[in-house]
Amino acid sequence: MSMYRLQGVIHHFSLSWFLCYLVPELLYIFSINVLDTSAFRIQRAGSTDNCRDHTLHFRPTFLLTGEPVVLKCPLLRYGQTNGFDPQLNITWAKNGSAAFIPTGYRGARIFSQDEALWFLPVSLEDSGVYICTLRNSSYCSDVAIHLQVVDKSFVHALSYPQKAFISSPGKLVCPNLESFIQKDTGYALRWYKDSTPLDIDNKKFITLKNTHYLMISSVSLDDLGYYTCLMTFEHEKTTYNITRIIQLQAFGQEKETVPVIVYPNQKITLAVLGSRLTIPCKVYVGENDHSFTDVWWLVNNSYVDKTYHKGRIYEGKAQKLVENDDIYIEVPLIFDPVKEEDFNTDFTCVAQNSRGHQIHATQVKQEERHLPWYLASIPVALAAAIVGVVCIRKYWKKRRSAKGYIAAET
Repeated sequence: MSMYRLQGVIHHFSLSWFLCYLVPELLYIFSINVLDTSAFRIQRAGSTDNCRDHTLHFRPTFLLTGEPVVLKCPLLRYGQTNGFDPQLNITWAKNGSAAFIPTGYRGARIFSQDEALWFLPVSLEDSGVYICTLRNSSYCSDVAIHLQVVDKSFVHALSYPQKAFISSPGKLVCPNLESFIQKDTGYALRWYKDSTPLDIDNKKFITLKNTHYLMISSVSLDDLGYYTCLMTFEHEKTTYNITRIIQLQAFGQEKETVPVIVYPNQKITLAVLGSRLTIPCKVYVGENDHSFTDVWWLVNNSYVDKTYHKGRIYEGKAQKLVENDDIYIEVPLIFDPVKEEDFNTDFTCVAQNSRGHQIHATQVKQEERHLPWYLASIPVALAAAIVGVVCIRKYWKKRRSAKGYIAAET
């Protein structure tokens, strides 16, 4: 009797039992852990290696933790598209994450709508580089955006400089509220100066409902300093505070400054072999008109057009950018496409005006190609197919044995 039980145990742990019952369970557990592990608990991101157009968008977004944040995919730059097209597919991914966020995704705190990624609210761990990818059946482009989330101890570092003339009327604009102003819904801002509520008496300070600006009848030296505008935003019965800090400065106090290269700000730029890459050289020039500042690129200390006669690598058109009354010049360096020889080349951004000059060099390095999830799953599918064949074969073998037994009995 004990020998019979032992034989039963050995039968249950046979190779056939292992393949038919235990392996499928292990494969299921493996697939759950490999193909569905991410901070967003959504689909594994398809590789952007087949995107030919890579753009590094340098306009860092600095915002306070605990407040709502909207990142918009800046696809209007460099002629990528004329605006949001519902026929195009836009996805988001945080750099270093294997998951992507498709349009229409709604999580507990993060959701995607049209070309925008919403954080309600944003937290410190959300800081990082976000990649928005635009694709259809014949086109793919991705743009990198930097988000930096800070706490309230760095609030003055987030200030938006704005300027006015002394003894003249002035206007302060509460910036970047467009995404939170809802149609057919009124709103009102609260204004503070140095943490003290302003006395809106319609004499010195004037503001109107459903407007995002503050008028100063006559700006004095005492009016210079930091102002805070507060707005409330309601989403699905939850109310959020939106804070913007403005530093009011006087015109005429600035001097011509040495140009400052704000991007590229790293020595290494990653790129995919065969892709189209755009590296912008962004230069801060203060209050000066950009015609007095020259910005250009060098390739191994030679001019770009002298090195690449056929135009595989070329300089894009210089753009003048005005951000909070500060002037920037941006000249993109465009690779179409990236070749292996570019990985051993120095690319240098140069900015120069009458006050001085600045240079910054960067090297293009090859980005590792990540194996797409559907290729990574091929071994799993093959193993599952083998298990299925073994189980089917065992089933038919038992069935044939049973038929033979019945025939013998007959």
